[in-house]
Amino acid sequence: MEEVLIRMRMSSHDAHYAGQLVDGAKLLEIFGDVATELLIRSDGDEGLFVAYDNVEFTAPVYAGDFIEATGKIVKKGNSSRKMEFLASKVIANVADAEFDSAAELLQEPVVVCRASGTCVVPVEKQRY
Repeated sequence: MEEVLIRMRMSSHDAHYAGQLVDGAKLLEIFGDVATELLIRSDGDEGLFVAYDNVEFTAPVYAGDFIEATGKIVKKGNSSRKMEFLASKVIANVADAEFDSAAELLQEPVVVCRASGTCVVPVEKQRY
């Protein structure tokens, strides 16, 4: 199955908690964008996200971090599309008073969130 990848830098606007910690809901928003692209590629329509059936946050995300989010359709019904998602930190902000704009390219990506869910594209809207 085809996989979609989005890479984004978390900004200070995305930080919601003390220490510039990014709200986990931001990762779900990114997964929503991945799902939309998957549905467009699969069906020619944006479809609707119905539900997440599993979400697991595995590491913190901070303003300045670069996140790669991937997703793929793992099962197709008549109108439902079961998807799996993975978000990984690939560049980390380095909080340092002397080097306030420092960042580090991570040798190995750090998984920050895994999720799965279901989207629906009504049959009458499917173009492919």
